[in-house]
Amino acid sequence: MPRRREPAARPVDILIASTDEWTSRSLASILAPHGYVVHKTFNRAQTLAHIRITPPDALIVDEHLPDGDAYALCRSFADENLLSPSTPVFLALQRTPTRRDRLVARHAGAWECLGDPLDAEELTAMLEVFVAAKLDADEARAAGLVDDVTGVYNPRGLLRRAEELAAHAARRHVAMGCIYLMSEIEPVPGAAPQSGDPPLWLERRVAAVLRSTARHSDAIGRLGPNSFAIIASDTDADQARQLAERLAAAIVAESAAPSVPRLPRLRVRAGYHGVAKFDPPLDIKALMLHASVALQRARADSSHEWLQGYSA
Repeated sequence: MPRRREPAARPVDILIASTDEWTSRSLASILAPHGYVVHKTFNRAQTLAHIRITPPDALIVDEHLPDGDAYALCRSFADENLLSPSTPVFLALQRTPTRRDRLVARHAGAWECLGDPLDAEELTAMLEVFVAAKLDADEARAAGLVDDVTGVYNPRGLLRRAEELAAHAARRHVAMGCIYLMSEIEPVPGAAPQSGDPPLWLERRVAAVLRSTARHSDAIGRLGPNSFAIIASDTDADQARQLAERLAAAIVAESAAPSVPRLPRLRVRAGYHGVAKFDPPLDIKALMLHASVALQRARADSSHEWLQGYSA
């Protein structure tokens, strides 16, 4: 049986957007006993109106809505800043989700797909993790530790969280790793180069990919325009490289699904550093600096080696 969620400091609101009353009732019967406050809307217009007045802590959207495409609705949450980036969004399907379904949903901004038949235990387990992370992010945002654009840590918040992870790693004498990466739109041959800061959708997309691909224990921060860092405990240099490769592959991955608008091709540059045992006199600022130096080398490498490890 799923573990009952501990009471939060305030009620946790879950919004269900579905024209199917049976689906809404079924979900409410699962969520209410776990202490969630369930609200219902029945079409796109009601959903947008509800969110603008009272943004929920999590949202479940039926794939089929009577007055608009559910995928476009999910994309509008980020495009119009209707939800904080840390708000989990689930897409409810009337079938067992396939890999293609999950790719389409994630490109649209949904975190996960719920299938038919619904796995109640899996849903409550995901909510337990995702909502707790969302509430933590809300508190951090209120304290000025979270980046408003992407919902990941800002530089101050990342350093604070990195110091906590480093202290834990030093007590346990375990590995510690850091990755710095930048992504950009691949230049189109013959087109004029783009100037200025990257578009917000690109930074939000990269942040969302990092959150869904990295481990929940990893600290993710936005350092500046299109620049991110990941701090990972129990991660040595080889594992940091593998993590960087996995993150980069997820960022540049494209969906072949026809319902998803084709996005510009992206490329990634990354640097990493890791140690097998994190102990003084090494500190987390030095580890992060070394990863930053490795990124600068990757960006300057004329041989197009996009990923570089730190070397003194």
